[in-house]
Amino acid sequence: MVAVVQTVGWWGLEAFPVEVEVDLANGIPVFQIVGRGDTGVIESRDRVRSAIRHAGFDFPLRRITVNLAPADLRKIGPAFDLAIAMGILVASGQIEGPASLDRHVFLGELALDGRLRPVPGVLSAALLARKRGFSDLVLPGASAGEAAPVTGLRIWPFSDLAAVVRGLSPGAVPARIETPPSSQGCLCGPDLAEVRGQPVARRALEIAAAGGHNLLMVGPPGAGKTLLARCLPSILPDLEGPEQLEVTAIHSVAGQLPPGGGLVHQRPFRAPHHSVTPVAMVGGQAIPRPGEVTLAHGGVLFLDELPEFRREVLEALREPLEGGEVALSRSGRRAVFPAGFSLIGAMNPCPCGFLGDRERPCHCDPGVLRRYRMRVSGPLLDRIDLHVTLARPGLQVLRAPDGEEGSDRVRGRVVAARARQIHRQGRVVNARLPPARLREVARLGPEGEKLLERAATGLVLSARALDRLVRVARTISDLAESDDICTEHLAEALQYRQASL
Repeated sequence: MVAVVQTVGWWGLEAFPVEVEVDLANGIPVFQIVGRGDTGVIESRDRVRSAIRHAGFDFPLRRITVNLAPADLRKIGPAFDLAIAMGILVASGQIEGPASLDRHVFLGELALDGRLRPVPGVLSAALLARKRGFSDLVLPGASAGEAAPVTGLRIWPFSDLAAVVRGLSPGAVPARIETPPSSQGCLCGPDLAEVRGQPVARRALEIAAAGGHNLLMVGPPGAGKTLLARCLPSILPDLEGPEQLEVTAIHSVAGQLPPGGGLVHQRPFRAPHHSVTPVAMVGGQAIPRPGEVTLAHGGVLFLDELPEFRREVLEALREPLEGGEVALSRSGRRAVFPAGFSLIGAMNPCPCGFLGDRERPCHCDPGVLRRYRMRVSGPLLDRIDLHVTLARPGLQVLRAPDGEEGSDRVRGRVVAARARQIHRQGRVVNARLPPARLREVARLGPEGEKLLERAATGLVLSARALDRLVRVARTISDLAESDDICTEHLAEALQYRQASL
């Protein structure tokens, strides 16, 4: 007899259906798994054998062949354990599978004692199961909350293999799944009220949050660059609707969701160390996995000490910054990862950090300074919308009584500006609006066109820089609650295009 059980595999962020075919034949007892499984899949033989015995069943001493179809797609991880165990029990006649076994999807890792452990990618699996017309999803109880938001699919949460067999007996009813509270996804960060002085940088941060723009802050140590960047999550609007599902699915496949968590509602804030590799930054490996740029999708990627990152890492950011996605090809297949993030960079003006400082002189010779600046290429700088130079605040500013505007008020303006964008152009922020649509919603008057022409000539701005200049001006006008881009909005945007290096 051949038993067929349905489960799910992953390629990049994409889930695909997998049929677990189990055949029991006479001969020397052997247990083999075919179908391009990795080490985690092959090792399931020992987990399944032990789990079946501890669940109170007999492990059949026969020739067992398990095929994971389709055989041309690579399978990774222990999520196939439960489906393999159920297939063996059905094929050996120890249990009668549900009459609608072909309508069930089984997902879960087995412990040696039969307990079910949570697995990544449950939300993607649930969405695929619903899309493919399956009616039931059987999974570990700790993963049930992740699948709860998917309607039109019965969720069966269980604690161990024995409970699965009992729970799927005729007449059983799945346990009620309460949708868990949304996962945090990231910490809100410090409040903007903690930042002393730096009005230009605070304004640039607000513009970046309102329009999803990229921002580079250059200043000496102690100017507040890192603190400002870490305040950004506190002024960003929460994720909503399709964004929540997309970001949650990304973090689920990457194994970044806490057990029992629900949908992510706060925008991601990723701050990798400067020793990060290109693969860790943009994704890769034999089976494509999301990198930092994808984990920051819908939120912020903060690179502190920007020139200390390896050159190939920084250059790898150019494509996702321009196109909002990363495409990786492996074994004749293509995986596309979303990468719609805001890049926030912070760096010193020179290796010693005090170039242009009013109190401490810079001792860097011209050759060292030139090599330091060349670590960040011109094409990458051209993709950064807002450039801000900071100075160290004086003691009087640092010791002044509380009075700086807090994150709550700034966040209110950011939310209002984003609401204007949603009303005008849907859920696409100004920074990622298609060029054709941008020309429709960001028309300049005669004075604005003249100013733009003078800026293009005087500053030798590229076509990309001019495009980003108009996008920033559109965001500034949204913050000002203006339907039109006025000359003062364009002039303010222009001051942020002045090269900071």
